[in-house]
Amino acid sequence: QVQLVESGGGLVQPGGSLRLSCVASGFTYGVIGWFRQAPGKEREGVSCISSTAGSTYYADSVKGRFTISRDNAKNTVALQMNSLKPEDTAVYYCATSRRVIRNWCRIVSYEYEYWGQGTQVTVSS
Repeated sequence: QVQLVESGGGLVQPGGSLRLSCVASGFTYGVIGWFRQAPGKEREGVSCISSTAGSTYYADSVKGRFTISRDNAKNTVALQMNSLKPEDTAVYYCATSRRVIRNWCRIVSYEYEYWGQGTQVTVSS
């Protein structure tokens, strides 16, 4: 069983930065992604990274501001979030898969079967 433990959420002012971390207790070669969900809205994909080659993908809304990274030896993925905006406010979830193994990734929820508990990110002045 893969278990994901997230940390790093909090309150920041617009223009500030946060770094989210997600540690998997079980091993996986699958894709790893970050998703977020704001109150009253459906969950949306933010970013993902492939299991082997480290190829990444970003939603247009965060491109150029967020950076995803992975440490395979430690089964850890991070999301560096810079230039944060109020519209980035949401619960952020880390997710991974044992089934989807490729050199590329996409941020669609059905490809991910393991999910973290979520961490709250609030961007407000």
